[in-house]
Amino acid sequence: MSADLTDARACVLDRRTGATALIERSIAAAEAPACVHAFLATRFEAARAAAAAADRAVAEGRDPGSLAGLALSIKDLFDVADEPTRAASIVLADAPPALEDAPAVARLRAAGAAFIGRTNMSEFAFSGVGINPHHGTPANPVTARLDPTPRIPGGSTSGGAVSVAAGAAWAALGSDTGGSIRIPAALQGIVGFKGTARRVPIDGAVPLSTTLDTVSAMTLSVRDAVLLHEVLAGRRVALAGKPLGASRFAVPRTIMLDGLEPGVARAFDRALSALSAAGATIESIELPLLGEIAAINAGGGFAAAESRTWHRKLLAAHGSDYDPRVALRIRRGEAMSAADYIELLAARRSWILRMEAALAPYDALLSPTVPMVAPAIEPLRTDDAAFFAANGLLLRNPSVVNLLDGCALSLPCEAEGELPAGLMLWAAAMQDDAILDASLAVEAALAPVRSDVPAATSR
Repeated sequence: MSADLTDARACVLDRRTGATALIERSIAAAEAPACVHAFLATRFEAARAAAAAADRAVAEGRDPGSLAGLALSIKDLFDVADEPTRAASIVLADAPPALEDAPAVARLRAAGAAFIGRTNMSEFAFSGVGINPHHGTPANPVTARLDPTPRIPGGSTSGGAVSVAAGAAWAALGSDTGGSIRIPAALQGIVGFKGTARRVPIDGAVPLSTTLDTVSAMTLSVRDAVLLHEVLAGRRVALAGKPLGASRFAVPRTIMLDGLEPGVARAFDRALSALSAAGATIESIELPLLGEIAAINAGGGFAAAESRTWHRKLLAAHGSDYDPRVALRIRRGEAMSAADYIELLAARRSWILRMEAALAPYDALLSPTVPMVAPAIEPLRTDDAAFFAANGLLLRNPSVVNLLDGCALSLPCEAEGELPAGLMLWAAAMQDDAILDASLAVEAALAPVRSDVPAATSR
């Protein structure tokens, strides 16, 4: 990863590299083989116009906006004025153009973003794997540098992560319902931040779970994640600059460390050692409350119940056009009664209260984002059992934070030459600033073992 990508905004503001030149690099990357199947539609001319406007503003001494004409990709889940929103499904092939931008898109546009295109995703955001049978599956561009076997990008924000990892976008707008930002970020060696859900409006986005859906972004660095969160949430992040020597972290052993692949275990252990050496207090704890999640979600959880509400008429009319694996998961919601749903809400509230008490003594919890490196695409594309097994493992750790209504950030912790692995910092709701602050310090501490990743970028 080159410094001019992570320092892109600073380069535009001090006129070292214009936004127009950066957009041309992004367009070239978007047209390169690494981005095959990553975009469902591109908007190169509009992106060029936004970049040129930013360069004019800088030349004239005006504010080019927080995003200064930098390339942003948009998951095909969000409304963009005058464009159809299809959620990477053929079921919505005839969807009319949106009348206005989704609030998240409007905030990015107002901040000067140059929208380079709409990105591919798991159909209707219903998978952590990223396979799409309708539009093709973008191969992981980072693992491709180390292994010729095409590996999954992670989902559901698959194309968004590819756009960032391949250099086609400086950042990607996506959503996270059970890990859809953090999973592809972990598998592709970039940063994925899931803020507290209520911080950013979800209006103007095709819903998966109205209870769990979170609007967030993927970036090349934690510093850029801070900036994107400020734009999307319409608020200033308070960074305390707390040193690692004053930080207390917990590593929950229950479930989160089960069945780690050797590469992930090695990267995670090395990260913990680096943080300890930097002065952080790290405690290994049992967290038996995590063992209650399976029972809470036994009926299919919020995603099944709430997605069925949105999809029931479409499924009845066009069920054969759905990805069968997506339709199967949506239909799990048919068995949930109103009483079951009300009990689910109550169970979650009780669990959150007890979890918040258990987490209160710590600045953050540390876990592997996912327990595996990216597996090969082909076995998961052709084998339902292999697909659902991998999907369950990918969702296992990050979905804890969605159930908690919490916030989390995944940052890369693999060493140069290793397949990507993510370290997840997580906490309860409204602890976004603390997680971002801690992540900056953790990113800096891990930089020596990740020689190709700068510790921070200019805002």
